[in-house]
Amino acid sequence: MPRPKKWRNVCRLPDNREYGPLDRDPEGSGAVSMTVEEYETVRLIDFEGMTQEGCAELMGVSRTTVQEIYSDARRKLATSLVGGMHLTIEGGRYRVCGMYSEKHCGRGRCRRRPLAADADTEDSAKEVVNEDDNSC
Repeated sequence: MPRPKKWRNVCRLPDNREYGPLDRDPEGSGAVSMTVEEYETVRLIDFEGMTQEGCAELMGVSRTTVQEIYSDARRKLATSLVGGMHLTIEGGRYRVCGMYSEKHCGRGRCRRRPLAADADTEDSAKEVVNEDDNSC
């Protein structure tokens, strides 16, 4: 029996979940689907400049897992860009950390703005799970 997959920690959901060519119909050009944790690895490694080790620590998984997630994400980005396909970000196995987490982003709190539902309270460190599976 395979090991159960770990929940991956993400700072927050992306502001935009769909990207693609402006001159094509999303239905006609095909689509590439990226998970939220794939988006998070690209954000942490490419945008924030973290190492794979640092990314793995924040996401609560091993470095080899981050390497695999990152490789899949880069392949999907390349397919979308080169093929002129729409990219959607959805699903996966993740938990949103909330704005006031001690561990995430390495500076005592999340550097990204909070989700709308979490914006008014410091109690936002509670776990939020994805829409696909509400069990922990």
